[in-house]
Amino acid sequence: MDPIADMITNINNAQAVAKKQIAVFPYSNFKFSILELLKKEGFIEDAQKKGRLSTKKIMVDLKYDEEGKPAITKMRKISKQGQRIYAAAAELRPVRSGYGVSIISTSKGLMTNKEARKKKLGGEIICELW
Repeated sequence: MDPIADMITNINNAQAVAKKQIAVFPYSNFKFSILELLKKEGFIEDAQKKGRLSTKKIMVDLKYDEEGKPAITKMRKISKQGQRIYAAAAELRPVRSGYGVSIISTSKGLMTNKEARKKKLGGEIICELW
C-alpha cells in the first residue's frame, strides 16, 4: 500500500476520535517534509523524529481549537500510485475557496498551491486538506 496514503488515513482517523498524538512509521524524509509543511501552515502542532535506524518514526501532535474541533476537517490524497496527477502553475486552483490547501511536489521541493502559484511552479499534486 501507499505509505503517504497510510499517513493521511492515520491523521484523519486520529482527528475523528480526538487523539492528541499519533506515531507515523516507517519514517521517510518525504512524510516528514509534508508534516513540516502542515506545521508551517498551522494544521498540526508539531512533528518530531524519534528512534534510530529501523525503529525510526515521526511523532505528530495534532491541533484542535478551544471547542475541541480538529484543525484538519478532511485530508485526501490526490495523486495516487496508479494515477499521478500533475498540474502547471496556471492550473493550480484554490481548495475550498481558499480555506484549504493542496500540497504540491515541485522541482524546488514541497510547497502549498499558493506558494507554487506565486513562484510560477507546477508539479505533482500530492494531497489537499481543509
